[in-house]
Amino acid sequence: MAENQVVLGVFADEAAADAAVEALKAWDKASDEVKLTSIGVLVLDEKGALKTNKMGSRSKAKGAGIGLVLAIVAPPTLLAGVVGGAVLVAFHHKGLGMKTEDKARIGTELAGGKAAVGVLAKGDEADLIAGKLAELGGEVEAMDVTDEALVAVAEAAPEAPAAEAPAAEA
Repeated sequence: MAENQVVLGVFADEAAADAAVEALKAWDKASDEVKLTSIGVLVLDEKGALKTNKMGSRSKAKGAGIGLVLAIVAPPTLLAGVVGGAVLVAFHHKGLGMKTEDKARIGTELAGGKAAVGVLAKGDEADLIAGKLAELGGEVEAMDVTDEALVAVAEAAPEAPAAEAPAAEA
């Protein structure tokens, strides 16, 4: 199993995704099973651009945060102004394991009004988090990501972009 996984749950709309984030945070506080560190929401605004204020934050100690990782999950057409080319190249070369068709499918779902909750999880917690997202009504998938990939992305984007507001972090 990978060192880290991005666990993604696609929900019917932004309200359902926001409710799932709150439920995950409550579960995190009430349970010793998992300790969530990075949660974000991928959702489009009325103009079809990613709502960057919902993408989580980054800790310099932990490297790339969920906002950068979620930006890589999104199709390139949605990324204007969110992350730079160096970040995209770093993740492409270090690997997140997302196929182009998966990114396109996620983009289509977002464009159709759905929203995705993403959690950067340690490998041993990913199944529990995936189960919880499914229980909350999400269509769940997980992608492996290595520590090296997170470090490479953090180095390619040394300053947390404005897209990464702390509001969505657990």
